[in-house]
Amino acid sequence: MTAYDRMLRRLKGEPVDRPPNFDIFMTFAARRTGRPLKEYYLDYRVLVDANLRMLEDFNLDIVQAISDPCREAHDFGAQIEFPDDDMPLNRIHLLEELDDIKKLIPPNPYTGKRMSDRLEAIRLFREKVGGAVPIMGWVEGALAEAADLRGVSNIMLDLATEPEWVDELLELCVGVEIAFAKAQVEAGADIIGVGDAVGSLISPAMYRRFALPYEQRIFAAVRAMGAICRLHICGNTNKIVDDMAASGADIIDLDHMVDMQAAAAKHGDKIAFCGNFDPVAVMLKGTPDQVFDATVHCMAIGGPRAFSAGGCEIPLHTPVANLHAQQRALASISA
Repeated sequence: MTAYDRMLRRLKGEPVDRPPNFDIFMTFAARRTGRPLKEYYLDYRVLVDANLRMLEDFNLDIVQAISDPCREAHDFGAQIEFPDDDMPLNRIHLLEELDDIKKLIPPNPYTGKRMSDRLEAIRLFREKVGGAVPIMGWVEGALAEAADLRGVSNIMLDLATEPEWVDELLELCVGVEIAFAKAQVEAGADIIGVGDAVGSLISPAMYRRFALPYEQRIFAAVRAMGAICRLHICGNTNKIVDDMAASGADIIDLDHMVDMQAAAAKHGDKIAFCGNFDPVAVMLKGTPDQVFDATVHCMAIGGPRAFSAGGCEIPLHTPVANLHAQQRALASISA
């Protein structure tokens, strides 16, 4: 059974030889190449090589063009710093003042330097593993992108004090994200992930007002092109799981503090939940036996559609033995 077949059958709740492994790898994957992190962020060939190593080393069921949340912001014109061997830094946000929104020019995903680099990664993935391994593209949620352009603290205040201005910004952002998502599906992505981490920092009412409608619009566009939708909101999303289930996502990532069993019991007949062991306490700091047990437990409570993954990104210094333990655990489960 190919990874692609395994994914499709799992999404339908049909029997598979083992549950799929949909761990999110970024910095860990980059380091496996022996190249500086800066090259992983700026050169699609390094990103693709890193993902192919994950397939070979850990029997992953996905390749992913995700690297950092700064691609769209960079192509909007943000001054992103790329240290040689560290995460990208956005020190000065484009929207320091509300009137700065008038200066924003929506980037074109085909010509924006970093957005087009992601398209090249997807095209190369399609050439290397297309049809055998699911290829995941990625966009920021409209609210997450607004936070990238304005700063998290500022956008939190704006939600309460300048909601109409936020509406204008979100409308601009969602147009960019829909165009970027469509371009990635056109390039060969089977899945589009939407990262909207800010959603876990606001109230359910604010999530329904400022995040959910835009996620729904992105996913509607992705679904219309025949691709699969994955929603990733890290943090404690217990209070908005029902709302996330209304986003149109086929796969919903759950962080480790979320009640995966309750989510699956309520929505697992239609949605595949992905997760959700603690990526730090279990995967980074735990023993192989703890990783094995946590993986088996999550698949047991997640139902017949569940995908395996850490609650968020696999940390940089995760022991290889722990990743192999996850691999063995999944191989021990026939479903």
